[in-house]
Amino acid sequence: MRLRAGLLLIAMEAASPEMMYFRYERPIQGLPQSSGQSCLVLDAGIFAHAAPQLADLRLYRAETETPFVIRAAAPQQAEDKSIEPLNLGMRGGQTVFDAKVPIGQYSDIQLALKGQNFIAPVTVTGSQDETGSGATKLGTYTVFDLSGQKLGRSTVLHLPESDFPYLHFSIKGPLPPDSVTGISVVRVSTTDAKYLTIAEPSTVTQKGHTSVIEFTVPASAPVDRIVFTPGASPAQFSRDVSVAVTVVAEPKAAVEGQSAQLAGFSGDLLRVHGIQDGHRIDEEHLAINAEWVDSSSQTKWTITVDNGDDTPLSLGPVQLQMLERSLCFDAEANSSYVLFYGDPALSSPSYDYAKLFTPQANATQVSAGPEQLNAAYQPRPDTRPFTEKHPALLWVALAAVISLLGLIALRSMKAVKPPPA
Repeated sequence: MRLRAGLLLIAMEAASPEMMYFRYERPIQGLPQSSGQSCLVLDAGIFAHAAPQLADLRLYRAETETPFVIRAAAPQQAEDKSIEPLNLGMRGGQTVFDAKVPIGQYSDIQLALKGQNFIAPVTVTGSQDETGSGATKLGTYTVFDLSGQKLGRSTVLHLPESDFPYLHFSIKGPLPPDSVTGISVVRVSTTDAKYLTIAEPSTVTQKGHTSVIEFTVPASAPVDRIVFTPGASPAQFSRDVSVAVTVVAEPKAAVEGQSAQLAGFSGDLLRVHGIQDGHRIDEEHLAINAEWVDSSSQTKWTITVDNGDDTPLSLGPVQLQMLERSLCFDAEANSSYVLFYGDPALSSPSYDYAKLFTPQANATQVSAGPEQLNAAYQPRPDTRPFTEKHPALLWVALAAVISLLGLIALRSMKAVKPPPA
């Protein structure tokens, strides 16, 4: 009962959206003349002034709130769980094994391999059963570890889009069966991954053996990946990259030395093209997935490329990108809609429309007009208790009470007469 009462109290106190409490608005442009599904791409400017994760975003037709759904053009994702290799052993001088792949479409296969300084071709076939009868050849791919040449490592097999429940592998080369420890799958996304550039620096600074790139990112704007554009020279390279994300500190905080570190992560850049030990290798990793950083303030991203003793990379544009996110809704004919945001008291809405949403191929692509201040805006009334509004007064009152008690105690001591000798 207490739990139910607490939840009811929280629900009653939760802020409700009202148009006058939104600081910003953007009119929707390009609406169709007839009713139907419409979608607009959310740009970085909306994230800068909206609440984290767009919790305060609302869409209105006249004064009526309109349900919507926000969809991200999600990239392919690797399976978290490693698949155990089956029937692992030797056959005809080659390491062979099978794998039962979870149902669904997939593309790239990641092999977990032990060992260093190797190059090995891997032949992959797919079939409907574990025996491999009637198997279809999917291709031969090269895995490598060129640590000795400082050219990195790749154990990814770039298969064509497939849905075979069983895959069969044959590795020719210096990798014995005990070097194969697992397999992971990259699923085919149901939507194409699309990205928007949200920050791009003007210069790359050389500091000793490192190349340093700095960005300023708008508040709350998500960064999903970092994309590098290296020049033609050097033709082959493998470089470690570290990323530090800090809050753009106020001058006072900077003087006092307060830490503003939010996140730190690393990755690597790789480009290898050519013939190695008679095997053709074509591998590039020129983008790094970014970790989620949730900040209501501007952030500074410092990217450091470690060149070691090699010639620094000749870098073209380096971009911070976010996945394209679209807001979709059902537009009524001959109606106007306005997007509102800038009310941090709100939490994310929950619409049946979002739960039951089915994307339509013929949805109208609309856009958000220029950001404007809401002419009817007024701050929400402060409903906090008096003590929370004026915490200093609580300490003043407490000090006064302590002083009063001390004065009373002192007077009482003076009033007490000493006993006769």
